[in-house]
Amino acid sequence: MKAIATTPEPPYYAVIFTSARTDNDEGYKETSERMLKLAAEQPGYLGVESVRETGLGITVSYWRSEEAIRSWKRQVDHLEAQRKGRTTWYRSYRIRACKVERDYGFDGDR
Repeated sequence: MKAIATTPEPPYYAVIFTSARTDNDEGYKETSERMLKLAAEQPGYLGVESVRETGLGITVSYWRSEEAIRSWKRQVDHLEAQRKGRTTWYRSYRIRACKVERDYGFDGDR
């Protein structure tokens, strides 16, 4: 089971990437794994949660600031992955960025 991202006390930011895939998987898994590792190295990165179910994927990345999000969007390897996504891997996608003002939950494992 994948873990829920550990995030700090709000406020912080979330970027929600919702996508519908094409049938072309060429290089997708490798690029996706590389982008997750690269994102984790970026200043202001806080964590990620991602699921894919029957062609629909939702990835939520968490960031300390809007500037950290803008920097990640402009990162050169990420720009190339974005280009490849538009031309090869995605039929459609949507990106939503938001400020997290409340964060609460339940952890039955504690």
